[in-house]
Amino acid sequence: MSANLSSNPKVRPAAAPKKTRSPRKKKAKSAILTLFFYTVFVLLFFGMLTSLWFFLTESGTNVRYMMADTLISTQHRHWAKYLIGEEELQKRVDRYWKQFDTYTQVKDEHRVQVGKTQTPAKAQEKKPAVEIQPIEGSNFKGKLLIVNDPKSLRIAVPGTAGKGEKVSSMVKRLGAVAGVNAGGFVDPEWKGNGFQPTGLVISGGKIFYNDGGMNTPNHIVGIDKDGRLIAGKYKPSELLQMGVQEAVTFAPRFIVNGVGQIKNQADGWGIAPRTCIAQKEDGTIMFAIIDGRQPGYSIGATLYDIQKIFLEHGAVTAANLDGGSSTVLVHDNQIVNRPSSEYGERYLPTAWLVFEHPEKVTIRNIWEGLDPSKIDPSKW
Repeated sequence: MSANLSSNPKVRPAAAPKKTRSPRKKKAKSAILTLFFYTVFVLLFFGMLTSLWFFLTESGTNVRYMMADTLISTQHRHWAKYLIGEEELQKRVDRYWKQFDTYTQVKDEHRVQVGKTQTPAKAQEKKPAVEIQPIEGSNFKGKLLIVNDPKSLRIAVPGTAGKGEKVSSMVKRLGAVAGVNAGGFVDPEWKGNGFQPTGLVISGGKIFYNDGGMNTPNHIVGIDKDGRLIAGKYKPSELLQMGVQEAVTFAPRFIVNGVGQIKNQADGWGIAPRTCIAQKEDGTIMFAIIDGRQPGYSIGATLYDIQKIFLEHGAVTAANLDGGSSTVLVHDNQIVNRPSSEYGERYLPTAWLVFEHPEKVTIRNIWEGLDPSKIDPSKW
């Protein structure tokens, strides 16, 4: 007769075996923790080395100031203080403006002779109003807009009072061949209304806007009645006497008499999208339109980069125009560059437009009768 184990109180069922962690799992967990702490250590170590290089070495300091200069040319200028300090930031900005004023002290020898340096055969040759070529450097891509007749350029302004206008809209409204952004503007909180210019605006030989007196010097980029590019610091009264037909305010003039004024990359005012203008000895106008702030495509250029490009193409005079998010090139009613603003084109107060028959174009002064001190540029 077999024994009934379940009914026998002295006989207990065998206990279930205890669960134990696998040696492999223990090793895996230990390896993960080791890797984690090792990674943290490496990051901290290299972070410390990078900080020492960034703040205490000459090469690191050059990079830091380049980054600060880049921020200075954006709506986030105040961020530069975290790289170089508030006091140094203001010194940096002041130094640039003093430097820009120094550039204007070089006397223009008026080497430009519109059309006179061409051979008779070339003078009779019919050229297109504009030509567009790709340009690029190690960190940037862009376009070179060539305007064969400098007298075909006009400064255009918005068609509606109280708000700026996109360059593409100005081109279409006025029937232009091409258009490029021009001067700077008052832009509170960087909202981009674009109605109130800074400094001076001249179109068709008439002063459209002037936020100073007739004897208040301004950094000017313009074209006179003979088609010569005028850049530097001038009083409005002087510009009228010189026969300047089209002009906006911006700085600096960085090529004079065929000589570049910017000595190195460190003085190139940071890396950014750029719009710059230049003129060759025969009068041909060139605009450099550089895309930027787009990693993987084009970061941007310094003014030193642009200076090199212009000198390689025979520029004798060159000046900076508004850049950054404003930089745009329009041709045949199409935007042909890649503006950096995620919102597309900005609303601007001025644009350089190219016309087949500029003398037939009527551009209305939307600031006529307005007091610049009473304009609220934040309102649309």
